[in-house]
Amino acid sequence: MANIKYQIIQPNDNDNINLIAVWYLSEWNIPVQTTIEKIKNLSADNYEFQILMTFDNKPIATGGLYNHVGLLDRQPRLKIYTNWLALVYTKPENRGKGLGALICNHIQNHSKGLGLKTIYLFTHTAENLYRRLSWQPLERLALGGKDIVVMKKEL
Repeated sequence: MANIKYQIIQPNDNDNINLIAVWYLSEWNIPVQTTIEKIKNLSADNYEFQILMTFDNKPIATGGLYNHVGLLDRQPRLKIYTNWLALVYTKPENRGKGLGALICNHIQNHSKGLGLKTIYLFTHTAENLYRRLSWQPLERLALGGKDIVVMKKEL
C-alpha cells in the first residue's frame, strides 16, 4: 500500500470537492450543494479539514473533522462536544480492505498534530471498526429507527 497518499482538500479544489459531493449523495443522500458548501467553508482555524485518500493517484476514500455534524441538530445537548470525525467514505469497490481504518488513523494523527486532545464521532454502522481503533462509547441513542453510538477518542 505504498502508493497511498493523503491530501487536505482546499476550498478551491473544485474537482475533488465535486467528487466527494457525488460520493456523499450516493452513500447518504446528502445534497451535492450541501457538501460543496460544507467543504468550502471548513475552517482550519477551528481545526476543521477534509482528507482525500488516493491509491495510485486515484481517489478512493475521504473523511474529515468537523465542528458541526447533523446529529447536533437533533440532539443539541451534544454541542458540548467539538471536533467530530465524520463522513468517512470508501468507494464500494475498495471496501473490506482496511482503508477505512487507514483514513481514520490519518485523520486522528492529523488532529493530534494540530494539538487536539479528544475527538468524537457517531455511527450506527461501524462501531466495531472504531472499537478496534480504540474509540470509547459515550452513549447510545435511538434515532430514526437506528441504534446510534456516540464515541470519543483520546489522542
